Parts: sequence; C-alpha cells; structure tokens
Amino acid sequence: MYIFWDLRELVKLSLVIDELVSEKGLDRATLSSIMCEGILAAYKKRYPDLDIVVEYNKKTDEIEAFIKKNVVQAVQNEETEISIRKARAIKDDIAIGETIEAPFMEKLGRIEILKAKQVIAQKIRSIEAQTIYNEFKPKEGTVVYGVVYKNEHSGSIVKLGDAFAFLPKSLMIPEEKLSIGYSLRALLKEVLPEPRHENQLILDRSSVDFLSKLFELEIPEVFEKLVEIKKAVRAAGYKSKVAVVSHDNNIDPVGTCVGVGGARIKPILRELGNEKIDIIEYSPEIEDFIKDALKPAEINRVQMIDALNANVWVDEDQRSFAIGKMGQNISLASQLTGIKIHLVKNEPIELPQIEESSDNIE
Repeated sequence: MYIFWDLRELVKLSLVIDELVSEKGLDRATLSSIMCEGILAAYKKRYPDLDIVVEYNKKTDEIEAFIKKNVVQAVQNEETEISIRKARAIKDDIAIGETIEAPFMEKLGRIEILKAKQVIAQKIRSIEAQTIYNEFKPKEGTVVYGVVYKNEHSGSIVKLGDAFAFLPKSLMIPEEKLSIGYSLRALLKEVLPEPRHENQLILDRSSVDFLSKLFELEIPEVFEKLVEIKKAVRAAGYKSKVAVVSHDNNIDPVGTCVGVGGARIKPILRELGNEKIDIIEYSPEIEDFIKDALKPAEINRVQMIDALNANVWVDEDQRSFAIGKMGQNISLASQLTGIKIHLVKNEPIELPQIEESSDNIE
C-alpha cells in the first residue's frame, strides 16, 4: 500500500473525498483526479528525473505511486530499468524491451506533502471559480438578490445562494449602512473568470444601470417597452432623474411609473434608501424638457443660447429649488437634457412713469 501521507492514521481517503464532494459540490472522479495530480506534483518535486505515475485505487481506498521502467536482462540503471525476473513478478507475460509500471516505494517528506496540498487546493479553487463563472456569467448585468454576510473596510460580502459576491464601498449608496443579515438587491456588475483579491462576483448599487433595472422589475410597462426610459441620471443617495416616454397613447408614462398612491415607485425608493426620484415625461421640445428637468422648481422662461447652453429665468424664491442641495438638482437636469443651464434672475417689472404736462393742467 502506497500512501503519500499518513491519511490512514487520520481518516479513510474515501471519507476525505466524500467531505469535499459535499462541501465543494464536485464529483468524486474529479476530486480523485485532482488528488492524484497533487501527489504527482509532490513526487516530481522530490524526484524530478523519474517517470512516476500516480493512481487512486478504489478497492484499497488509497493513492498508489508507480514508476515506469524498461524491462532488461541485466540492470544497468536502477532508476530506469528493471530485471525481467522482477518484472514478471509483477506481470507474468511481460517481455524484455517492454515498459512496466512498478510500485514506487519511496516516501515523501513534509515539503513535498505541502506541495501536494497546495496543488490540490489550487486545482479545487480553479474548478470552483469555473463553476461560479459558468453559473453567474449569464446573469451579468441583471439584478440579483442576496443577504449581507460580512462587512469589511473596503465593502460588504453578500451571500447569493451558495456563492459569495463583493459589494465595494465605491459602488454602495453613500452613507448606506448594511447590517449583517440584511436582504438587498444589487446589480451583478461583473463576473470574473478568476477571483481578484478573493472576489469573483462584483455587485453595484450606485449606478444608473441598477436604477433602470429596478424600474424594469417593478413596472411591467417598462419591462415590456411600452414605456421607455429615454435617459436616467443619478447622484446616488441624493436624487435621480428619469425621463420616460410612452409608446402607447393610452398610457401616461409618469403616472404608470409612480403607480396608484405611489405603489410602484415606493419599492424602488425603499431599495435605494429613500433616495429621491424625479420622473419626467420626455419632450422633444428642448425648452419644455429643460423646464420639467428642473422640477421641483417652477420655471418662468427658457431661452436657448446655442445648441449646448440655455438661459433659464426663475423667481428668487424658486432659485434654491432649481439649484438643489450642493447644486445637485441643476447638475442632474443639465446631465439629463445635455444642456448647460444658466439661471437668470427675474428682474422686477418697472411700469413707465407718466410725466404730467403743463399743457394738460387747466
């Protein structure tokens, strides 16, 4: 019996394989092959010049090592040759000039055993990575459901069924606090072929794409393209603006997205931590589009300066609404319309004074 380390003293090899099958979801044949590869790498490290073969014997539940040798009448090189007498003790119909696999009795040291473990672990990680890639690659760009498993300095680990994904802090909603066990939805932004810094599935909750996908999930008319999101812009954690247009004259695009009593928009708002969302009906008339984009401010007049700039007149009490917190409202409106907006203060209208003429005085 040829055991590459003292597994016999600890546990049967079949039990090790069974445990890995259960834990990793890999089949027995694959795991047996991986373990043989690891042990072969260990033998190659210690005996690089020998032609060694490693096999798993299901009957004895052991991994066996063999060395290939040429059958000769008189042995000149013990490492590569075997006498016909010894060869026929292994296989009685062998002939001189043929090659035989003879049991390899040499043991492995601690360094070689460590090498075997490293190769086995790496092979298993590679298979796991490929399995995850095959499962999740078709879902890339869609919204997935998960539970916060662990919080780290750089982001949160989210459990997606049996797999784990990473939500970087840079792709979180600003100031969002995710407690362990919290259920959330996120965009599966990227599926990597191999883990990068131990992360293979990358999530996103701060992008416009995530917002648009939520609209598709919550609003059937958007999913069915009866209502189209013409453009959306977002300052995550503060406000989003979504321009929609209806392709059915009987459908009000804004009302459809809001729902009766806000029933359709509320789940989206809750998912985004009550981030404000302005839903605007898209208009091909740029002046009207700019007016709506600057809501909740009331706009008096819009005048295009050129193709990329516009003057907008507002009353003084509407100016702060047009600008928004930290200038976000006017910035989002500019992004949504593609026009740089310049606010112009409404000047009070002065009525012309009528001068009295002496000719009119009696």
